[in-house]
Amino acid sequence: MPRSFRVTAYGQLPALCELKRETLAKGEIRLRISACGLNFADLLMVEGRYQDTPATPFTPGLEVAGEVIEISEGCGEISVGQRVAVFCGAGGLAEEGVFEAAACLPIPDGMPDEHAAGFQIAYGTSHLALTRRARLRAGERLLVLGAAGGVGLTAVEIGKAMGAHVTAVARGAEKCATAQAAGADVVLDSDLGLERLIAEVKGAGGADVVYDPVGGELFTLAMKSARREARILSIGFASGTVPPVAANHLLVKNIDLIGFYWGGYMKFAPDVLRESLNELMSLYEAGKICPHISHQLPFEQALEGLELLRERKSTGKVVITMG
Repeated sequence: MPRSFRVTAYGQLPALCELKRETLAKGEIRLRISACGLNFADLLMVEGRYQDTPATPFTPGLEVAGEVIEISEGCGEISVGQRVAVFCGAGGLAEEGVFEAAACLPIPDGMPDEHAAGFQIAYGTSHLALTRRARLRAGERLLVLGAAGGVGLTAVEIGKAMGAHVTAVARGAEKCATAQAAGADVVLDSDLGLERLIAEVKGAGGADVVYDPVGGELFTLAMKSARREARILSIGFASGTVPPVAANHLLVKNIDLIGFYWGGYMKFAPDVLRESLNELMSLYEAGKICPHISHQLPFEQALEGLELLRERKSTGKVVITMG
């Protein structure tokens, strides 16, 4: 029987167990999972604090890659033996999974499964946020907070690909070096302190677009360094703190504060999400983007992978492989 890490109560660590195989419904496929990309949202889900947390018991893991081993009716062009990536929302930390065929994204021949498993959420988030929501233009100044994290690093890459001048904020020498290697024009260590960071960013011309997956104190940096008519993207709250918003500051500087949740597009605009992912796959095949995986761990060490995220010890992606 396939094994899976299951959460039986919010706040408790997932436990490894065997699961019975589900019968496929129309439009579903069975996937032999080869790799699962971990995300900060997995930690929130385990704690019951994510906006789309399933009822217990459930298997965490929002995105996977693997081989289709069974299909039902209504699966379109998906076939047995095909390699696909899936944004599944849950169910990824398992050796097998049942997912909707409509959520499957064919994997290019030159893309390894570990890249495919850690590709969709990080690159998809940054691409749609910067292109559709923030309308980033070539020559503008982009400030990326949490720039060595799973989504932050892709924002640096995509921002540079779009022709922006990128200032990256990360913590510690290693993470700063990672952001610089991804193409950042200016890299600032968050250990400099808030006032010094504000002075540095403003002194360099401020920011037309701010990409903020951190929240907390760094949101003050976003607000104070934003230029007039800037756009601030609120991507997430990895700091654990949702910052208050001084609406009068938005008014005085004509700032747009833009909320962005990538997973929501699967429900209300799936074609937009799929078009973005297809464009990103083309960029990957052209060698213009490539996932940075700081840790690749075997299935049995999945909890260690989650702990790396919790302790902020990873850069880019943490990927769990099943074989």
